[in-house]
Amino acid sequence: QVQLVESGGRLVQAGGSLRLSCAASGRTFSSYAMGWFRQAPGKEREFVAAISWSGSSTYYADSVKGRFTISRDNTKNTMYLQMNSLKPEDTAVYYCAAETTLYYVSRNEYEYDYWGQGTQVTVSS
Repeated sequence: QVQLVESGGRLVQAGGSLRLSCAASGRTFSSYAMGWFRQAPGKEREFVAAISWSGSSTYYADSVKGRFTISRDNTKNTMYLQMNSLKPEDTAVYYCAAETTLYYVSRNEYEYDYWGQGTQVTVSS
């Protein structure tokens, strides 16, 4: 079992920055990959970024590449999403998720086993 709690979401102006955190508990944090997904109003949830168990491999959606950075601190059981140059289209509920059964890092939300409750990010123009 894995419990995930996101934090850091808030209202920010376009061009600003924000860092989201995802605190994990339960199963050994360094044993599984993790990802960030987001869901905007009226849209399906989409992949944002993912990171391997060690943090050595990272993956990004094209829409955030070069602006967002995913990272993790296995000593603190926490994953982060640094978001720079935010745009109004980044407005969404952001979810962190854990992928505990695969031997590769997935971009597919259906391959993630555990989810946080989400944190709202609103970017004003």
